[in-house]
Amino acid sequence: MSRGKKTPSFIHEIVLVVSPKDESVLLKRLDCARQLYNACLGESLRRLDLMRESKAYQEARTMPKPKPKDKGKKREFSPRNDLFQHLNREFRFTDDSIQAFATKTKNACHFGDHLDAHTCQKVATRAFLSAQSYAFGLRGRPRFKSYNQFDSVESKSNDCGIRWRDGHVLWSGLELKALFDPKDKHGVEFHALSCRTKYVRLVRRKIKGRNRFYAQLVQEGKPLLKKPLGTGPTGLDLGPSTYAVVSAEEAILAPFCAELEPIQKEIRRLQRKLDRSCRAFNPEAFSENGTIKPGIRLKKSKGYIKTQDQLAELNRRLAATRKTLQGKLANQVLTMGDTFNLEKISYRAWQKMFGKSVGFRAPGMFVSILRRKAESAGGTVNEFPVSNRLSQTCHQCGAVVKKPLSQRWHTCSCGVHAQRDLYSASLAACVVGDRLDTTLAARRWGLVEPLLLRAVSRLEQIMMGRDLVPSSLGLKRGRNDSHGKGNGLQREAWGVVACPTRQARTLENAA
Repeated sequence: MSRGKKTPSFIHEIVLVVSPKDESVLLKRLDCARQLYNACLGESLRRLDLMRESKAYQEARTMPKPKPKDKGKKREFSPRNDLFQHLNREFRFTDDSIQAFATKTKNACHFGDHLDAHTCQKVATRAFLSAQSYAFGLRGRPRFKSYNQFDSVESKSNDCGIRWRDGHVLWSGLELKALFDPKDKHGVEFHALSCRTKYVRLVRRKIKGRNRFYAQLVQEGKPLLKKPLGTGPTGLDLGPSTYAVVSAEEAILAPFCAELEPIQKEIRRLQRKLDRSCRAFNPEAFSENGTIKPGIRLKKSKGYIKTQDQLAELNRRLAATRKTLQGKLANQVLTMGDTFNLEKISYRAWQKMFGKSVGFRAPGMFVSILRRKAESAGGTVNEFPVSNRLSQTCHQCGAVVKKPLSQRWHTCSCGVHAQRDLYSASLAACVVGDRLDTTLAARRWGLVEPLLLRAVSRLEQIMMGRDLVPSSLGLKRGRNDSHGKGNGLQREAWGVVACPTRQARTLENAA
């Protein structure tokens, strides 16, 4: 089968109306796909282990790595890469070989009665890519899927296998009706359905203890934009728990996914309840100091299983709400500019340093959502190296002073004073390529400074009266004297924003 030219695509998700009989068939097919995935994954890992044990593989590892190629240039000849490719073919550690193994496995057992050839090949590709990522060192050794853990299947094209036809999903005798949006306020669904369908993916989600099925239509083209893309550069400064965005017309400083905190509190409450239930039902499994004894299998009560289901539902809600909030934030950022500059951060290192906060808010996922949406809308996301040290550099005098993380305000003797995250985001908007343009930053400062002050004032009003305020925002936790014992410049600056004077408005209009 010849591979055609790649074209842009997007996903449109539709709810499916599934009867109990159809649900039983779908669950059986998903379980067959799970077993086939495990077989292909096991075979891929077996071939990878055999290849790694060979002497040729050990020799290839000792060869020098090729230099990274520049964009637009052809790849230079590399004996190391060519030897690895030869070993992949010799030990049949390729996508085509695993697909052939999946087809042979399907025809030799009952899988052929439930799964078509194209679906089996896509399941095999999914297993091979997991093993290949492990071979490249991009992830850990992939695990096998246990019962009820395989939730999606897809086809290669819309011509056979899982197909979309006239508002229905057809798959080997199944005909699943789609539930359309009757309002379609912005015309998103009408635009999506008017595009050509490349292939269809079926997804199962467990919501409130019941299975819900969705059809993800991979459509050709670009998604419909509800709001137009902004103009000009926009700087972002992301933290584990806060974010700052600054453009030429607006500045935002806020906690990252603050709406998730009530769900997280409920999750912690259920986790403590599970621990108490486990200890009460298995007293012999714990020692006197509270640690669990090795080699003992824990028993689960009916209450424990019920609480487990509640916890799983809360975790699903947390993930869905987080994705929605990050999508809304990305849409808001897209209206502020067309070029988005931010530091290239190692989110793996963040997981080691701020594991709880990063796992809760997932800033890396927000960056991937922003990049995908910006590319679809015609914008660009520029990630520059952290060696620019934006939060430690003064654009006015050029001084570079190292600041501890506890110092949340940038104050320089030349008169520059701003909240640290907002200041970094304002300088990020002045990054050209990979370097900070201090001349551009100095020229824009008169326009940007009032925006930074207004953003801090707005955040102070929102956070007023709250007991828990992230320390990274640089705000005092108390209700009174929120500016604390800061220097006079800080109190004077906040006073100007809270009660704008005629002079401040004149300076802002002049800028």
